[in-house]
Amino acid sequence: MFYRLLRLFSLLFFALLILVPSLIVVFGSFKTDSEVYNKPLALPEKWTLNNYRYLFEVSKVGKPFINSVIVTSFSVLITLFLASMCAYAISRMITVTGRVLFALFTVGLAIPGQVNIVPIFIIFNDLGLTNKLSGLVLINVVTTLPISVFILTSFFRELPREMFEVSQIDGATPWRTYRSIALPLSRPAMGATSIFLFVITWNELLFPLLLITDTEKRTLPLSLLSFRGEFFSQYSMIFTALMVASVPMVAMYLLMQRSFIAGLTAGAVKG
Repeated sequence: MFYRLLRLFSLLFFALLILVPSLIVVFGSFKTDSEVYNKPLALPEKWTLNNYRYLFEVSKVGKPFINSVIVTSFSVLITLFLASMCAYAISRMITVTGRVLFALFTVGLAIPGQVNIVPIFIIFNDLGLTNKLSGLVLINVVTTLPISVFILTSFFRELPREMFEVSQIDGATPWRTYRSIALPLSRPAMGATSIFLFVITWNELLFPLLLITDTEKRTLPLSLLSFRGEFFSQYSMIFTALMVASVPMVAMYLLMQRSFIAGLTAGAVKG
């Protein structure tokens, strides 16, 4: 009985930690700055969409929003394509070569991107990839490839080897086996990985801040910095922009919910 009550109160406390800040953001998007500062937990005195109108008509976040969609979409698709091929190849290599390749990708997880910002900027500047969306796509693919390979390799290794051996006996090429057998079976893992990559890439701020100076090429997280000043911050506009920025992530989760749950539970039960 005591354990059940303790667990219930723990879950309620954890739910409040998530719910209260979320409600502050939601309500704050309909408030003025004075209401946000004076009554942060209260309901808006007047429910209006003025903040949303200002966001799109005056602040013009439509262009950064489209830039984020382009960068995130291409980054996720390219990363999934490359990571799935690498993971399939590594899972099929039962020799030392496969273990070494997997270890190299694993080491990439231990190197944060913040450590390499100086050489990254120098290389991208020399290659003319600054102030270009293609440069952001490239750096996002490079930084998220190790974790993607790590996740997908663990899934591919759980697939029965008999299926690949039968396809090899039937004369299927490695590409045909990858395309016709490995990819269809890996949809749950690919769905879970795609949501993970989407959230990381969509919220990325470091590399746009490092590589983008042109206002026309800004992404949405980078454009949010314009609402934050040294002495005063427009929290009502920040909350409004956060609401707009969260829409694609919520939509992505709703679309890929089944694949995400299946990917989390894949391999949980054997036999």
